[in-house]
Amino acid sequence: MNEADFITALRGLASNPAARGLEDDAAVIELSGETLVLTHDTMVDGVHVLEGQDPADIAWKLVAVNLSDLAAKGAEPVGVLLSHMLGTDDHRFVTGLGEVLEDYNVPLLGGDTVRGEGPRVWGCTAIGRATHTPVPSRGGAKVGDAIYVSGTLGAAMLGFEALRDGVEADSTPYRRPAPLLEEGRLLAPHVSAMMDISDGLLLDCWRMATASEFVAFELESAAIPVADEARRGECIRWGDDYQLLFTAPENTKLSVAATRIGTVTNADFAPLWLDGEVLTPEHGLGYQH
Repeated sequence: MNEADFITALRGLASNPAARGLEDDAAVIELSGETLVLTHDTMVDGVHVLEGQDPADIAWKLVAVNLSDLAAKGAEPVGVLLSHMLGTDDHRFVTGLGEVLEDYNVPLLGGDTVRGEGPRVWGCTAIGRATHTPVPSRGGAKVGDAIYVSGTLGAAMLGFEALRDGVEADSTPYRRPAPLLEEGRLLAPHVSAMMDISDGLLLDCWRMATASEFVAFELESAAIPVADEARRGECIRWGDDYQLLFTAPENTKLSVAATRIGTVTNADFAPLWLDGEVLTPEHGLGYQH
């Protein structure tokens, strides 16, 4: 099975409404008058981070990518649990973990530690408290909505290449992504759908349009802000940027900086269009395991 096939197989088991049909990046649980948001991400050495990368950066990224999922739900972090596979320079992992937890004022609540053979693996579960209900989801985009993205795409790709090649360029966007928690909270009351961009803008647009049902995302390539104009196609496919992708009614006044990149339309026979051309996952829209 590939990633998509496996998730499809799991949907029959995820019948609780909190799971949102596994169409979202987080679970949403109503509990004693509180709305909790839970998310979990795993990172593998040599896949999500470079082999031999500073464990301080790995710890930062592990927490940050989970906080980014909370940001896309407009949630306020309550705490994190993490799993750590022991190896070399574990003290550096602790250093980076302390830095990200302090920067985002997030408590460490617990987790697990193991030792094993093969590539190292790390996991993190982030728990958040919704600041607005209903909590935004991937689904919900409506015909006529505008499609927006925060920030610039492709910075993580360039950062990865700088780190990999040892050149003097800024690798921070790849090593230490910045979850947009405040922006997510400000947007939550106004968006019809929202998610963070982890696997590439085009693939995540396809996912959002599919989850919204009976709509299509029509994107304008020239409108998409990218870090390298000469590599526009790569910038909108590479991923790891953790910007916010969202839709909102046409005349919504946004309280955060964002760029309109397209319009939600009636679905004809395909959920994603770029400059008038149909795109599907078979076209290599982004990263899939």
